[in-house]
Amino acid sequence: MEDAVVRVLIVDDQAPFRMAARMVVELTEGFDVLAEAETGEVSVGMAAELRPDLVLMDVNLPGIDGLEATRRILAAAPNPPVVVVLSTYEADEYGPRAVDAGAAAFIPKSDFDPDRLAEAWETAKATSASS
Repeated sequence: MEDAVVRVLIVDDQAPFRMAARMVVELTEGFDVLAEAETGEVSVGMAAELRPDLVLMDVNLPGIDGLEATRRILAAAPNPPVVVVLSTYEADEYGPRAVDAGAAAFIPKSDFDPDRLAEAWETAKATSASS
């Protein structure tokens, strides 16, 4: 099952970034966009219903923020998805908070590209396989 497509849920309140993230996902071999959400609350419901393999989560969302949405998604799922937090904030400020919330990785939005996406996925899968 190594060749299975990684199904991705994109969560960001900014439509231009959701479009950019969709392009990155579509340009990354073996990845496909499953759905998009604009809020943390909606993402929690979508993750439970659609069961994505990977969630790309913005930090700053209306309502519950991306870190709380990450906690809720991971707590509710019997087989939780990998969550990668994306933000315009600095990694030293939000990276540790994202990991504390259960995220597998933190990537600054300015660095988000197909290579970083694939690298975060592979690292998360290797970490979960060894634990």
